[in-house]
Amino acid sequence: MTIDPESLIRPLLRELQSYVPGDQPKVKGLVKLNTNENPYPPAPKVLRAIRTAADQRLRLYPNPTAERLREKLGKFHRCGPENIIVGNGSDELLALVVRGFVEPAQKNDGKVQQGRSTVQFFEPSYSLYPVLAEIHGARKNAVPLSETFDLPGVAKLAQEWDFHAALTFVTTPNAPSGRGFSTAALEGLCREQRGMVVLDEAYVDFAEENGLELALRLPQVLVARTFSKAYCLCFLRVGYLVGHPKLISALHKIRDSYNVNGLGQIAAETTLDELNYYRRNFKRVKATRKRLGAALSQLGFLVVPSQTNFIFAKPPGKPAKEWLEALRARKILVRWFDAPSVRDYLRITVGTDKEADVLIRAAKRIVGARSVER
Repeated sequence: MTIDPESLIRPLLRELQSYVPGDQPKVKGLVKLNTNENPYPPAPKVLRAIRTAADQRLRLYPNPTAERLREKLGKFHRCGPENIIVGNGSDELLALVVRGFVEPAQKNDGKVQQGRSTVQFFEPSYSLYPVLAEIHGARKNAVPLSETFDLPGVAKLAQEWDFHAALTFVTTPNAPSGRGFSTAALEGLCREQRGMVVLDEAYVDFAEENGLELALRLPQVLVARTFSKAYCLCFLRVGYLVGHPKLISALHKIRDSYNVNGLGQIAAETTLDELNYYRRNFKRVKATRKRLGAALSQLGFLVVPSQTNFIFAKPPGKPAKEWLEALRARKILVRWFDAPSVRDYLRITVGTDKEADVLIRAAKRIVGARSVER
C-alpha cells in the first residue's frame, strides 16, 4: 500500500499561510535595513561573557526556568521572579499564550464558539498573530487601525471590537507603522477586556511610554519584551513575559523543558549589568531616526511618527514596491508588505548614520531619476 504523505498532514496545516520573515542577505555588501536589528553590537562585557561560557558547560543542560535571569529581570522591573517567564524569543511566548488561554474553535450545534476561541488584534500589526491563531484553530478578529495608524475611536471599537475575546494582542509601539500608543489609552482598553491582553512591547526601549505597570497592576494583562531589538541579541533568541504569577505559572506548565539556551541566558543576564551602554545606543538610534525621517520628508516621503527603531514611510512618485526594487538594485534592503492597508509604504530600519546616509543618497537619485522621466 502506497501512502500519500500529504494525507497525513492535518487539513488545517495544508491550508496554512506561514509567517514570512524579512529577507536574509545572500550577497555581500548589502545595506540591511529590513529586519529591525540594532545596528550596534552587544556590550563588550556581554561578548566576553558569551566567549567565556563556550566551554565544557556546552555538554550540560541550561537552567530549565532561567532562574538567575528571572531574578535579575525581577529586580530590573521591581517585581518577583514569579511574575516572569523567559522564552526562546518573545515569539515562543506569544505562541504559548495562544495555547494557554484560547480554546480552539469547535462547532457546537452548527455554531462556532466565540469569545473563548477568539484571538483579536489590530490591523496592521505583527503578522505572526493571525498565523498563531490559525495554527491553533482559533477564530480571528482583526480590527483596522485608523487611516493614520492610531487606535480606533470609540464608535469603531463598539462596532467591531470583541471585549469578550479570549486573547487580545496589542503591538505597542505598533509594527509596522512605528506609531506609539499612550499608556492611558492602553489602560482604558485593557480594563474593558474580559479576556487576556498581551501588550507586545518589542520596540518599547525606543518609545516614550510603556505599559509594564499595567501588567503588574491588572490581572488580565501580560507584557511581552525581547532582548532582540534593543539589546542586540537576535542571534540568541531571548524574550520574556511579565504578568500575574498565576498566569505565569500556567504558561510554565506548557513550555518546553529547556526552552532557553544557556548562552542566551548568560548573555541576557550580562546585558542587564550593562544598561548604560545600551541606553546610549538608544539615544543614537533615536537621533538617527529623527535625522532620517526629516531627510525623507524633504524628499517627499510621507513619514509616520515613529517610536521604534524603524521608519514607516510612503514614498513619492511611484509605488512602494517599485521603490523596494529600485533600492534593492542599489544593494539596500528595506521591507514592503503586500496588504491593502500598508502596500503604499516601506518599512525602513534605522541603521547607523553611515547606513542612513547611503539610503538618503540613493533616495535622492531615485527621486532625481523620476524627475528626469517626467
